[in-house]
Amino acid sequence: MITLKDTFGQAFHALGNHRLRTFLSIMGITIGITAVIAVSTISKGGNYVVYSELETFGLNSVWVYRNWNDDSPLRRARDGSGINNDDYLAITDLAVSLGIHQLSPIVRQGRRNLQIRNGSHFANADLLGVNTDYVDIVNDALTDGRNFTHTDISRKNPVALITPNIASKLFPSERSPIGQEFRIQNRRVVVVGILAEKSRDFLSSIGSAGGQNANDRILIPYSLMQLIRGDTQISNLHIEVAEFEFAAQTAESVVSLLDRRHRGNYAYSSETMASYIETTDRILGGVGLIGVIAASISLLVGGMGIMNMMGTSVLERTREIGIRKAIGATESDIMRQFLFEAAIISIVGGILGLLVGGIASASLSYITRFPLLPSVTGVVTALVVSLLVGVLSGYLPARRAARLHPVQALRAE
Repeated sequence: MITLKDTFGQAFHALGNHRLRTFLSIMGITIGITAVIAVSTISKGGNYVVYSELETFGLNSVWVYRNWNDDSPLRRARDGSGINNDDYLAITDLAVSLGIHQLSPIVRQGRRNLQIRNGSHFANADLLGVNTDYVDIVNDALTDGRNFTHTDISRKNPVALITPNIASKLFPSERSPIGQEFRIQNRRVVVVGILAEKSRDFLSSIGSAGGQNANDRILIPYSLMQLIRGDTQISNLHIEVAEFEFAAQTAESVVSLLDRRHRGNYAYSSETMASYIETTDRILGGVGLIGVIAASISLLVGGMGIMNMMGTSVLERTREIGIRKAIGATESDIMRQFLFEAAIISIVGGILGLLVGGIASASLSYITRFPLLPSVTGVVTALVVSLLVGVLSGYLPARRAARLHPVQALRAE
């Protein structure tokens, strides 16, 4: 009986006798496995990028606001946002029963005619009035200073949290803006905290960042913002639900409560991060499916290349097979050798595909600064798939070779 060592040696020798054909077959598998790695990498990296950016809004977020597009003449004629401080307090009192974990009122002031300056230095920023919970709700981090306190809110203290980008515009010569003053509409405000930078580059590129640059924000107590505006209106409510699965239910409950409190004089709408995540999952799933189909086609072509090569090899080596059978080689010996040849092609092609895919992924990750690196699951899957493709593609030719009758094989020219 032929040993495995001898079988491997014969397989390598046979492949070496047809270097160009072997090389082309290996390249077919290499391209297919590179495609598998690319799909795995892009899928993993895409999910990471999208979800890390969605997280900057708060994954359990719900937004409730007035629907200004309501067709009712009565509702359309009403002034104001339809949400005030009393509504906010009423919802806060019912937070547990409504499924609310944290809640922040949002009071906005448009950039138009909004003057934010420090002497001769000006900044164009998104100015938001919020409460103490807002930083936690949207997963903001402070790199320096402190968050707002309940005292800041109740006393309408002139304090602010700003981003490094705003700090560089208002305080270009200061090492730390903490404790420094600037003015909002001629009202003196003191910087008490610095917000960490946030990345929403991908969402911004597809127009899904809510029209807001996270790194151009200034946060102040919502009570101070109302003082600046001269009213007690709240632009919208930003809610963090206790249970992600019940986000839509919480949104409906809050809208219903507001509708009852205002006796139907305003129309309200809500949005949930859960709905955005659901849409994102569908899009990423569709993109991933297209990638899988493309990779499968590449592997199919590679497998057909191996099958064609092995079939040709059987025809060319018919007399060799007949001689080996005449001197005692069994069908299993012949079949094993051809399967080993197919396996060697697929394994070498798979390893080369991993190397090419890994280098391409690392290069793309370096250029884009996104974590586009192959997953362990993707690597293992690629190796297993390459081996299976080789063995399955080589099975029929190997079986054909093993079943050749020695006498007929020896007569072949």
